[in-house]
Amino acid sequence: MNWIRFSDLGEDPRSAMQGQRWLVVTAHDLPHATAALAFSELEDVLVAVDHRGVQVEHGLWMRAVHLMVVSDTKHAAALQASSGITQVLASDAPVETHLW
Repeated sequence: MNWIRFSDLGEDPRSAMQGQRWLVVTAHDLPHATAALAFSELEDVLVAVDHRGVQVEHGLWMRAVHLMVVSDTKHAAALQASSGITQVLASDAPVETHLW
């Protein structure tokens, strides 16, 4: 399965995402990832967010996310119910192990 980290997209995020199945973004990258999130939909790239250790702030960015990994099981269940994200998991494993 092909995936790319947001930090590896370079100057032309849309071209870098072509042929990828997943875009992996960290919580710290989210404020800078708006264009990449928009292009991910155009390129049929799924988005995974590693949000462990950081407070989740709801926003429009959630509409582009298919998988979110968080630290706390209770928090995962609440986010799953309220966010519209396809899958929210609490896990210590690398986010890439949960990609489908």
